[in-house]
Amino acid sequence: MAPEVNPLRPHTLFSFGTLLDERVQTSLFGRAVPSTPASLAGHTTRPLPITDPAVIATSGLDVHLTLARKHGSAVEGAVLHLTDDDLAAADAYEVDDYVRRRVLLSSGESAWAYLDAKPLRPAARIVIVGDSIAYGRCDPDGGWAARLAATHIAANETDHRVFNLAVPGSTLRDVSAQTPALLAPRLPDTLLVAAGINDSALPLTGPAPEDWLTDIAASLRALAATALSHNARLVVAGPTWVDESRTHAYEGLRFTQDRALALRAFLRDWCADHHVDHLDVWEPLRDNAGLLVDGLHPTAEGHQALHRHLYALGR
Repeated sequence: MAPEVNPLRPHTLFSFGTLLDERVQTSLFGRAVPSTPASLAGHTTRPLPITDPAVIATSGLDVHLTLARKHGSAVEGAVLHLTDDDLAAADAYEVDDYVRRRVLLSSGESAWAYLDAKPLRPAARIVIVGDSIAYGRCDPDGGWAARLAATHIAANETDHRVFNLAVPGSTLRDVSAQTPALLAPRLPDTLLVAAGINDSALPLTGPAPEDWLTDIAASLRALAATALSHNARLVVAGPTWVDESRTHAYEGLRFTQDRALALRAFLRDWCADHHVDHLDVWEPLRDNAGLLVDGLHPTAEGHQALHRHLYALGR
């Protein structure tokens, strides 16, 4: 059963560092705030140099700690019980290297925590789900996902893993239905959802669905809940650029840049509103028709461009 929410302090924030310091709390919130001991499983910490003079002045430290993923480890700390104003003050205190995301505590309760702003940098075990572009179609070397796996595992062969579970033809609705049964054996700490172009497709015959963005929102909510239930961080990537002049009809569907751009904007805004990471992969292929085989699927060189872009954004 979920704990009762104090209407006066509706937010719970897990902290393991300077926010536990009463002097920092008094500076930020005007008082010490209520807290309870808590633990965050599947994590460890690493140092993060701080350059913001205001943050250094408040904390008295020029090196803070940030969370990184490590299966079998746990970080001890406390849950702070905050008001709306307190949470806004905490957000303002944290430098741009951090973002606020939901985590699952060892107790089974969820809370906010400040994580590395680069969502793939602290990751160890990544599950990729999506469609044919994530699957690596048209690239004998396995596409951007295989390249991401190679660089990620090379960084730490002992602890790092990547599982590409993408299925060609999938939409986000398909992915949200398929994913829950796939995660437990992989012990993921990061769920990378490649939101492909299939979600923007129009039928060749009949009216276009009017509620398609509502359906996408429902799928994203389901994926967020699935990720959180496994203490994994949800990262949404996509869509890629579409060469509308070459897509024509494809398996009973047609693809337009207007719909793809609408999907791109929706994903960006939904992720921002729900504190979920979004990696925008539109630009690497934009206006470069030579990087697409058929207007939709990247060539091997296109996958290389996507990998470089994703890696830079995520790490």
